[in-house]
Amino acid sequence: MRATKYTAELAAEIIKRISNGETLAEICRSDHMPAVRTISDWKAANRAFDKDMREARILGFDAIAERTRLTARGKTTVDGGDSSGDVQRDKLIIETDIKLLAKWFPQRYGDKVQLEHSGEIGAKTDNEIDARIAELLAKFGADEKPKRKPR
Repeated sequence: MRATKYTAELAAEIIKRISNGETLAEICRSDHMPAVRTISDWKAANRAFDKDMREARILGFDAIAERTRLTARGKTTVDGGDSSGDVQRDKLIIETDIKLLAKWFPQRYGDKVQLEHSGEIGAKTDNEIDARIAELLAKFGADEKPKRKPR
């Protein structure tokens, strides 16, 4: 029978399992656990539980990352990894976990995108653009002003 009533014991078990890297869907497949929707309702109704869940998720992401590292080193579930002994399968497990971590927690596990810009920023008027083109043409000895279509 599925639980529907919030209890401190159930909440503690859910938080512990989340912080160990289990997904909520996986936890909710256990017979004594509530449905995912019920847990969402509990979070909406209970600020402390919601805060604990958010903190547990961050710990869980780190646990998944560590398990992924161990899997890459060939460690099985006995040693804390998920290695199946099949290199191609292990590569798939690792790649999937890395991609999920990047989506779930991009600040820590996503690709860092850094954009650098140097030079002038801002729109120029058509007259300023025409004047600059004329200046460059004169500088490089062009005789004729280019004909530009109006925007």
